[in-house]
Amino acid sequence: MFFDRPGGGERAILVHLEGQDPAAREDPEEFQELARSAGADVVDFVRVPRHQPTAKYLIGSGKVEELHDLVRQCEVELVIFNHTLTPSQERNLERVLECRVLDRTGLILDIFAQRARTHEGKLQVELAQLEHMSTRLVRGWTHLERQKGGIGLRGPGETQLETDRRLLRVRIRQIKQRLEKVRGQREQARRGRRRADIPSVSLVGYTNAGKSTLFNALTEADVYAANQLFATLDPTLRRLELEDIGPVVLADTVGFIRHLPHKLVESFRATLEESSNADLLLHVIDAHEPERDQQIEQVLAVLGEIGANELPMLEVYNKVDLLEGIEPQLQRDAEGRPQRVWVSAREGLGLDLLRQAIAELLGDDLFVGTLRLPQRLARLRARFFELGAVQGERHDEEGGSLLDIRLARVDLHKAISREGVEPAEFLDQHTLQ
Repeated sequence: MFFDRPGGGERAILVHLEGQDPAAREDPEEFQELARSAGADVVDFVRVPRHQPTAKYLIGSGKVEELHDLVRQCEVELVIFNHTLTPSQERNLERVLECRVLDRTGLILDIFAQRARTHEGKLQVELAQLEHMSTRLVRGWTHLERQKGGIGLRGPGETQLETDRRLLRVRIRQIKQRLEKVRGQREQARRGRRRADIPSVSLVGYTNAGKSTLFNALTEADVYAANQLFATLDPTLRRLELEDIGPVVLADTVGFIRHLPHKLVESFRATLEESSNADLLLHVIDAHEPERDQQIEQVLAVLGEIGANELPMLEVYNKVDLLEGIEPQLQRDAEGRPQRVWVSAREGLGLDLLRQAIAELLGDDLFVGTLRLPQRLARLRARFFELGAVQGERHDEEGGSLLDIRLARVDLHKAISREGVEPAEFLDQHTLQ
């Protein structure tokens, strides 16, 4: 629609720069996996040893000529760089290589476009694509240059490029308005769950850590799960029953990746808010991944961007079946709280320990037990029924009510205090476990 660029295809050459600053360095194996996930037929992988990128091509002009010969020899239609390219670098490379050039951000956007299934997911991907495209629009209209004067050349006062920039701005504004509605609907649903006192648990983690497989194993759902990057884009919510806790909502969310494009984080904010508003985060980690420590850092960085880094978190080390000498286990911190669980979602190992850990962490803020209320506290009994906290009721020989209560401790203390009873004293004397 907006571009007059070389056509892209599936046959691709991958270009990776080595010798960069460790903080900016990308993983070549992850790059190849990204290309395969996008459906590329990788013909060659070119490693370029360069410490200082150039402004014109990112790589040296000599290497660009070698790449041009390789493109012709292999008859490829696409060259993908494992780095972020400026619009001018992409334009210069396409002019010399005479084929389509894509950078790491464009590759990730393409994968997201393939994976999005729901209307919301497609809107989020389109928004990220348009915002990425808006900085590169000038390349597509170099043949128009600018408005020309003279007889027969006077235009309507707006070049084609300016027209398309305006159309882009209009479309971006429309999508943001729609996503704002989605954001409001999600917040309304979350308020409803909070009123019903249903805790929410969100799965987060690096892409391909096994979140969807774990989600399916816990909830017996049939969410798409595959050994590929970004298999899940659209958030999925399912009900999970836990002993002593009751129902909780489990959310499966999009995976994170090293140097995740900022525009994607912004575009998927409505989705990622499922994580930032959760009562508990399950950080799923690929225990078999050699660079798992770096992946953990990347996930924590993205959680910081969306304001979810202060939430309670349980580390779930997945794929324990691929490790020798490691059994499913539950590890606790110095205070005895669950901190880390080792499981295999694919083999179903350690899932009972995971459920136990989730129940313990959520149960810290939840009172589950039996209260004995004398007849004089009839108003408190009625209040518990109003809150929907009564799971069952019996009566003792003295006519007192034995109520099976499940209620957030904050709400329980408020209800008891309103009757002029000290909560700690009341619970100590009238709770029967």
